[in-house]
Amino acid sequence: MRQLPETDRDAIRIVQDPQFARWLEQITATGGCAHPVHLSGSTTTLDAATGEIIRTYDTRIEPGERLLIRCRNRRSTVCAPCSRLHAGDTFHLVRAGLVGGKNVPDTVRHRPRLFITLTAPSFGPVHHAGGRCRPRRNRGRCEHGRLLGCGAVHDTDDALVGQPICVDCYDYPAHVLWHAHAGKLWDRFVIGVRRQLASLGGLVQSRFADHARLSFARVAEYQKRAAVHVHAVVRLDGPAGPTEEPPAWGTADRLAEAVRGSARRVMVRTPYSAVVGELILRWGVQVDARSVRVDSNGLDDDAVAAYVAKYVTKGAHETGAGTDYPLTSWGDIESARVSEHVRTLIRTCWRLGSIPEYESLRLRAWAHTLGYRGHILTKSRAYSTTYAALRAERAHHVGTEDTADAVTERRWRYVGSGHTPGAALLAAGIAEDLEHSRRFYAEASKAGRRSQ
Repeated sequence: MRQLPETDRDAIRIVQDPQFARWLEQITATGGCAHPVHLSGSTTTLDAATGEIIRTYDTRIEPGERLLIRCRNRRSTVCAPCSRLHAGDTFHLVRAGLVGGKNVPDTVRHRPRLFITLTAPSFGPVHHAGGRCRPRRNRGRCEHGRLLGCGAVHDTDDALVGQPICVDCYDYPAHVLWHAHAGKLWDRFVIGVRRQLASLGGLVQSRFADHARLSFARVAEYQKRAAVHVHAVVRLDGPAGPTEEPPAWGTADRLAEAVRGSARRVMVRTPYSAVVGELILRWGVQVDARSVRVDSNGLDDDAVAAYVAKYVTKGAHETGAGTDYPLTSWGDIESARVSEHVRTLIRTCWRLGSIPEYESLRLRAWAHTLGYRGHILTKSRAYSTTYAALRAERAHHVGTEDTADAVTERRWRYVGSGHTPGAALLAAGIAEDLEHSRRFYAEASKAGRRSQ
């Protein structure tokens, strides 16, 4: 008699467990999380005034004496259920800064608001889509004798798109160091926008904060050439932030002019090294600044928020840049499932990471992101709500937050993560059912709104 596969045997074992119903409740509560975190411990909730025990909970009553919670990984390639939750939170976070809500007044939708895109500069000719891949005029061949265009017409999903035409010409150190300084370049860009606005408004630059406040939410996206470009929602308020109107001179046109002017001017110098020298890093020449308007003449609020939310959940496999996990050795680099272009960028991170002048950049620790450091999405403090506030609101909605007159003592420890093969199969089925129900409800609600 043929033996069942290990996954099926494990799934049968779980289903036959006397505590299967409770295990199912836990997995459903995590949304079918693909890599749940296992916790062991207890909570005791006391009345703040009397010290009387209101309720207690201990994981000793749970299957395996552990509680499963979401991994909260934003990448859809790692955990699709948690990435959908993160995308939803991101949508509401960005949208609140555009139209109000989540303790942000709805008057912000009438403020000067832009959706901007800043790109990385060129580090060398690459294959491109959208027309015949040709060399620039009078530059038919590079110094290594290679044509600077292959002459082919590439589809957008062609594996060659974004790959260097001549790997010997491509400036890999500059690419990596630009990534490592992109955060500083953004910080200087924001300072530059404030200074430009002050000048346009006839103010001394140091007095800008007395008249207006610049708020933003930005997301980093990898292009086909594995270089980051930045999308950002930028909003101009009064000095108190979203509760106050900006000055009369603070228009969307002037904000766009300040964005373009700052993008052209700001620069960052890299530390000098004998290997690379000193580089001057700037934004690319392509700068896009489009108004987000209430009427039909600009970008739609929800479309902008949905675009940002969709991107933050993409994994490295989907963007074609780096890996979803840190690389700790040269062997990890050589075995990574990436293009040769990306592998060369990772190798460059590893090599430059050994140079003392670049030690503070931690290039080896960030080799899996090609030297780019920081969160995919960041925002200024006054733009809108926070992820923590959204999670607290959701916890309160499901009744897991403490009341004002209660104190909860918590004792927790990490005891593992992930699923057994059978549990992973069952969790995937639960996640699929929940997603099907979510889509059905969304479509029904949309149809209901159209019929009204």
